[in-house]
Amino acid sequence: MIFIMVIASIFIIYGFLVNDAQKKELPDVFVGIDVAYDDLEAIKKLVDETSSYTNTFVIGTTGITSNVTELNEIGQYIYNKEMYFIIYFEVPPQIEVLKDYKTRWGNRLLGFYAHDEIGGRQLDLYEYKFVQEANNYSDAASQFVSKVDSLLDDHYNESSNFRLFMSDYALYWFDYKAGFDTVFAEFGWNYSRQLNVALNRGAAKVQNKDWGVMITWTYTNPPYIESGAELYNDLVYAYDNGAKYILVFDTNENYTQGILEEEHLEALEQFWQYIQDNPRTSVDLSERVAYVLPKDYGYGFRGPTDRIWGLWEADEFSLKISTNLGAMLDEHGTKMDIIYEDGLESNNVYNYRKFIFWNGTVLYP
Repeated sequence: MIFIMVIASIFIIYGFLVNDAQKKELPDVFVGIDVAYDDLEAIKKLVDETSSYTNTFVIGTTGITSNVTELNEIGQYIYNKEMYFIIYFEVPPQIEVLKDYKTRWGNRLLGFYAHDEIGGRQLDLYEYKFVQEANNYSDAASQFVSKVDSLLDDHYNESSNFRLFMSDYALYWFDYKAGFDTVFAEFGWNYSRQLNVALNRGAAKVQNKDWGVMITWTYTNPPYIESGAELYNDLVYAYDNGAKYILVFDTNENYTQGILEEEHLEALEQFWQYIQDNPRTSVDLSERVAYVLPKDYGYGFRGPTDRIWGLWEADEFSLKISTNLGAMLDEHGTKMDIIYEDGLESNNVYNYRKFIFWNGTVLYP
């Protein structure tokens, strides 16, 4: 009898150990908040309040990440909660310091958020453009990828294998080509969710990267962010379309305090329950089509008058391709990805049901 009880106890203990090991595996989806303000105690309080229905935080303010003591404190605090986190740096510390962080926090530290909106700034902000002038689209694309890649290598060193993250609202394809492992498509303002998912998901799929969503401001003044009900819809939309990372940006315009109200936290909690009730199923690419853009065409796709690489004005071709793309999105809905023709390998069809090229060619693999 004693022998049976001992054996039973061993199986019970083993079961706990297996369960504990399983909990330590990386989750299917990372859900959380990008805290971009400097109030350490307020961030700790938010971590405590949301730890039962989020699993990820972005430490998104240089006021903390440039302060070694505060960064160590909040990093350890999140780690002790058995949550995951990403650290934002404008100018990261030495490689050995970054390696120490990875050693200390293991896979709870997912990686580093490196710079911000590089593609969008190329289109919109002259003083932040990586490419100031170019001979043609191919020259602009080559310069952009090369310069961003060089910057990332200078700061993070390709041999160190750190995962690099960034949010953007345009040129996702080229962000990935330049070296980012994961790009968060921004849901905000009046940007089309469907268009940005198609652009980012397609780029990530073909380049074998991960993708996610950052839900950001809708307004430039308080309350800045959308309502709780709208936030919930965006969270579900991102999840149902396969986003691996789903984050909410939390700060006011002065980066002094958070903007999430009770309705937003309730939306996150309801969304967490939605995830539990609707386990992710594998995406069958055979049900999707890919719209194929011309090589190096760095267009913003925010309307027929958007700029190309931030260097050239829209033209008749821009109007035509925007119109065609809009029609394809209406026809295929969330079952369409957008990719570039330079990403297509002759021996790899990526399992898409069909390819619709910018020039009207349709290819069935």
